[in-house]
Amino acid sequence: MTATYEGFTAEEKAAMKEHAQDMKKAARRGSAADKAAAAEQDVVAKIAEMSDEDRALAELVHTVVKANAPMLAPKLWYGQPAYALDGKIVCFFQAAAKFKTRYATLGFNEAARLDDGAMWATAFALTGVTPEVEQRIASLVKQAVS
Repeated sequence: MTATYEGFTAEEKAAMKEHAQDMKKAARRGSAADKAAAAEQDVVAKIAEMSDEDRALAELVHTVVKANAPMLAPKLWYGQPAYALDGKIVCFFQAAAKFKTRYATLGFNEAARLDDGAMWATAFALTGVTPEVEQRIASLVKQAVS
């Protein structure tokens, strides 16, 4: 079986363009405090644009991250809400509608301290807002920055 590379999907290309725009916008901002406030406002605005299902999940993630890891700075990353420590993305939310998937994703990058032996999960499917989901997100976020 020979697989042919067909390039990036339209959704992937759009995400890369959004990332470039986010980087340019951030570079134009003034002081560090102004940049941080504007970056969080960008995240809140992006969440507000999401479909009802994605928005509810993204709002939950945003609230839980801010409450449990206030040292993480909200910012857009490839056009999606993300949370960084010292400029490195620790975790991010990916809306289901973004790449036309059946579930939203809470992902963690290399900066997250989720290490557990020789293998551990770095992404989690999100399909609903429940107290258990909220507790699991809080636990993961706390571990990621511990």
